[in-house]
Amino acid sequence: MHTVHTMPAHEGPTQLPWLPLILLSLLMLGYLLAAGRQRRQGNGWSGHRCALFVLGSVVLGAAVAPPVMSWAHHDLRGHMLLHLVMGMLAPLAWVLAAPVTLLLRSLPRPGARFIAVLLRSLPIRLVSHPVGAMLLNIGGMYLLYLTPLYTLSLRSEALHYWVHLHFLIAGYLFCWSILAGPDASPHRLSLRFRLGVLFLAMATHALLGKLMYGYLQPHGTGHSMEQIQAAAQLMYYGGDLAEVLLAIVLLLVWLRTPVERREPLFRAGQPSPQRPPAPPRQAGHPACTITPTPPVHASGTGYIEDMLEILHKARIPRYRLAR
Repeated sequence: MHTVHTMPAHEGPTQLPWLPLILLSLLMLGYLLAAGRQRRQGNGWSGHRCALFVLGSVVLGAAVAPPVMSWAHHDLRGHMLLHLVMGMLAPLAWVLAAPVTLLLRSLPRPGARFIAVLLRSLPIRLVSHPVGAMLLNIGGMYLLYLTPLYTLSLRSEALHYWVHLHFLIAGYLFCWSILAGPDASPHRLSLRFRLGVLFLAMATHALLGKLMYGYLQPHGTGHSMEQIQAAAQLMYYGGDLAEVLLAIVLLLVWLRTPVERREPLFRAGQPSPQRPPAPPRQAGHPACTITPTPPVHASGTGYIEDMLEILHKARIPRYRLAR
């Protein structure tokens, strides 16, 4: 049996408890103002995206409310519920709201170019790759719950908030890397590869829940055996549900892709479908040239130009799930 350490009553978060909620409200207000500006300018920003961002913000706001944060700080079951909301559900809604695209459209051209260059930088490319995002997300959980880090977060208010901020950022990057949209991704990875990474993440997530349940991890927290096992069950079953939801969204995006551009899902090695040849030009009619939408490049200046072109488009041609 592990030694139980009693936490002093004053160790819960007490300084500026409403600050996360205030920052979240300002972020949601900024998104809605930028979206409203796009609609007034005739760019047709989708109300569905606004609804998704508001939904994610409201769910996240309920999680960071001071009473909930205080409960989660002293109860591992509450902490696990916050992990599911902040690291999986709220990020998925935010990703589908395409905030980066909205930011690029709203900034002046020099600012948009700076953001585009930042998005193709090596650090962003590493953490936005599905494998890198999985290591940041799932690997961070292993580090938190199988080491003394969680116990330290109970004694440090700053570390407590950093842990939850990590959940949010890592969850957002993971959802974005798996969906590869609607914001343009710097990687061009196949659907089968992204599904494979997602299934691997589901397995490692479930394994962590089993380790916590069987070995009563994390140790030295003062939590009872029943509380730790209940939290482990929340991670095991709740994590599966959240990741299945992400898989469903990914397949819906795939199904909504036009058939001529949809990659095969089950038959490996099938060549990509070709566009049908253009009909012959009739005599007396002028030639008409249709310029296809350029693909998003994984590297090079073409990626920057593709990102900047979003500033002048009313629609995102490839991803239409949130519209």
